[in-house]
Amino acid sequence: MAAVSADSLAHDPPTAAKRLLGSILWSGPVGVRITEVEAYGGDPAGPWPDPASHSGRGRTARNAVMFGPAGSLYVYLSYGMHYCLNVTTGPDGVASAALLRSGEVVAGIDEARARRRAARSDSDLARGPGNFGSVLAIELADYGTRLLDSSSPIRLELRDPVTAADIAVGPRVGVSLAADLPWRFWLPASRAVSVYRRSPRAPRPAAESA
Repeated sequence: MAAVSADSLAHDPPTAAKRLLGSILWSGPVGVRITEVEAYGGDPAGPWPDPASHSGRGRTARNAVMFGPAGSLYVYLSYGMHYCLNVTTGPDGVASAALLRSGEVVAGIDEARARRRAARSDSDLARGPGNFGSVLAIELADYGTRLLDSSSPIRLELRDPVTAADIAVGPRVGVSLAADLPWRFWLPASRAVSVYRRSPRAPRPAAESA
């Protein structure tokens, strides 16, 4: 079957990231509704320079998919333990992506519970980027998967855009560079949203330094 158009994700990082909220990422029988995302830009030569991004210093073998067309899966290993999932955004050739921070399991709940036995409640199953990857059993081998192709084993089901009034905005979690950039977006009505933690390496907020 033909791939679904990625035009709705071929925008600037914040616009594309917010477009993902409320959509569902499927891996086999498990489906997770996206409730929290973070936008990331690219290198200084691009339109959205972002020193906190994996592509902030240019193209490498690790981040190459971020420079490709929108709608691909960028997977990386965090702290040697967790696989974190990103959806590439922006026009082809320009680096940007959205980190999937949290979600709600809406299908395959028994499989999800078996994969995340340590979760205290169903709202914790995919809360946090490492848990999001674990509950969908996604690994580095899935890097580059075209998520908007209906024949893909991992696929993104874009839903109608969430209204701006239903989206909360704030700084990204745990980054030491561009720490105050308000590129984290979440659905405050959901219990499946991670806790904000500022990196201890980040400079003090401008308001506190004044």
